[in-house]
Amino acid sequence: MSALPISSLNRIGVVGGGAWGTALALAALRAGRETLLWAREPAVVEAMSIRRENRDYLPGVPLPDALRVTGDLADLSGCDAVLLVSPAQHARSVTARMAPILKPGAPVVVCAKGIELDSHALMSEAVAASLPAGNPVAILSGPTFAAEVARGLPTAVTLACADQDLGTALVAALGSRTFRPYRSDDVVGSQIGGAVKNVLAIACGVVEGRRLGDNARAALITRGLAEITRLALALGGRAETLMGLSGLGDLTLTCSSLQSRNMSLGAALGEGKALAEILAVRRSVAEGVYTAAAVVGLAGKVGVDMPICAAVDAILNRGAGLDETIDGLLSRPFRGEGV
Repeated sequence: MSALPISSLNRIGVVGGGAWGTALALAALRAGRETLLWAREPAVVEAMSIRRENRDYLPGVPLPDALRVTGDLADLSGCDAVLLVSPAQHARSVTARMAPILKPGAPVVVCAKGIELDSHALMSEAVAASLPAGNPVAILSGPTFAAEVARGLPTAVTLACADQDLGTALVAALGSRTFRPYRSDDVVGSQIGGAVKNVLAIACGVVEGRRLGDNARAALITRGLAEITRLALALGGRAETLMGLSGLGDLTLTCSSLQSRNMSLGAALGEGKALAEILAVRRSVAEGVYTAAAVVGLAGKVGVDMPICAAVDAILNRGAGLDETIDGLLSRPFRGEGV
């Protein structure tokens, strides 16, 4: 049985005042939920509360008066469910801060995509370690650009939860005509797709920046999906999950548009800019920068070969040159497509 009945999931808290957190808060409002958005930065809270716009992260999108905004985590104590949208590398620490004030039994839906760098833990593992035993964890993932969700454009996502009844309740609470969650019980598979695609998007950006062509990008997406699938299977996920929204869907979107923070970062690298230079002028987090090393570390633990992810990690973290790394991938031995 689920921790809460469907009718109880009316008050939704959103933790994270960036573009994605703001977009999800708007999606919850459209679904008819009472919604409270927490942001860490006082200036962002003030702008959203008074000017009714998140000018720093989601400019040009008006915020309805019904959306409440706070800078005090304690205000989440009355929420029936919480969407955790903090960057992946901060998810554990933010959860630890909010754990004492959560309503007993209230589910925490992890909406960040990544793998913890130090521990190589999945987001569900990192968050669950900081929560009381009675607060279940779910995962929301899929092909989503925040600006499109915020404007109410049609979007479909995966909502993964081990508890089928709770998953159904969360889908009912968050779903609307233009924001359509599809329920899954594959919590592991849904996270691997969302995390690794950010690393592959950086690689696709390099292809774009180096003008290597659409054939190369299509090959990279396809072989990247094979890497995602190998890792997910090794960790207990299911292959069919990676053919869905949180796998192929998210990978296709993120690797096909410079709206993607990760792909645009890779494109800048491909054009010859230094990583430090790129990051210095950005406010939003490109999760793939941190996830690359974590993915490679996790893959090493379970004995999974992920050459594209390893190449991105080498470029970002180990001083490898772009051209020599690309040559290394193109010089790999030929092999069967299914392996």
